[in-house]
Amino acid sequence: QVQVVESGGGLVEAGGSLRLSCAASGGIVRSYAVGWFRQAPGKEREFVAAINWSGGVTSYPNSVKDRFTISRDNAKNTVYLQIDGLNPEDTTVYFCAAKYSRRTYLPQSGYGYNYWGQGTQVTVSS
Repeated sequence: QVQVVESGGGLVEAGGSLRLSCAASGGIVRSYAVGWFRQAPGKEREFVAAINWSGGVTSYPNSVKDRFTISRDNAKNTVYLQIDGLNPEDTTVYFCAAKYSRRTYLPQSGYGYNYWGQGTQVTVSS
């Protein structure tokens, strides 16, 4: 059973940057694709990035692709989400999720992932 734990959230001024981490344990972590999502209260969950098991394939929605960068270090069992140019609209809880997959296809729906963390809060002040 894979477990994922997010960290790195916090309070940052508009225009700043954060690097979120998703630490995974259990299973053969390097065989898992990982996605990042965010969800504000009362809003639908939003896909923001995904990376395949090797790190060679990534996916972003057009809304964030110029500011978000996903990467992974399989030696550390960790996936990162670099967020630059933060703005108040980025304020919400960010979640990472994992699924066993050795394919290049990356789900952009939360239903495509099996293991979820508890989330990390990002707050951007104007």
